Amino acid sequence: MAGKKINPTLKMVLELGPIVLFFVGYLKLKDEVFLIGGSEYKGFIVITAAFIPLMAASTLALWKLTGHLSRMQFATLVLVVLFGGMSVWFNDDRFIKMKPTMLYLLFGGLLGIGLLRGQSWLKVVMEELMPLKQEGWMILTRRLCAFFFGLAVANELIWRTQSTETWVYFKTFGLPVAMFAFFMFQGQLFQKYGEEEEEAGPAE
Repeated sequence: MAGKKINPTLKMVLELGPIVLFFVGYLKLKDEVFLIGGSEYKGFIVITAAFIPLMAASTLALWKLTGHLSRMQFATLVLVVLFGGMSVWFNDDRFIKMKPTMLYLLFGGLLGIGLLRGQSWLKVVMEELMPLKQEGWMILTRRLCAFFFGLAVANELIWRTQSTETWVYFKTFGLPVAMFAFFMFQGQLFQKYGEEEEEAGPAE
């Protein structure tokens, strides 16, 4: 069932607000160290601890307002709670840095399983947004599957070889820009395999 429509600006705030606040909070607290319960926590861990309930609240608000959550939104929330929680619990920022890797491996793996079965599972979740012919869906699914795996590799390389600050910039700006650019470069595919809406016939 399709979700209820809400104000686009409100939707964007709920989806991007937690990420923006995480980035701003990191810039303010990145050099701080907090003593909590006898243990020292870097600003990054404190911001991660605040990000988890904020992400949960924004996702819950989206669900309440629209009556619907996409599989990507649900999976993202689960992984934020899981890996963010482990980062806070073990006082180790590596877990939250792994979250994008796990997310993209999950989506790439699911699309790959569908492809092995000769199906486009991408079509199931995006058909209403992008009406394409079956061949177009299969091509787009193969490309997006490879793209997700590429993002997983990129995230691993960045967090394992670069500073935390570099990773935060990559996570906040690099990944969304990469996703936007990917779909922008699919314009020729959408034109070639797009299904035009059938015009209504003459009234009888």
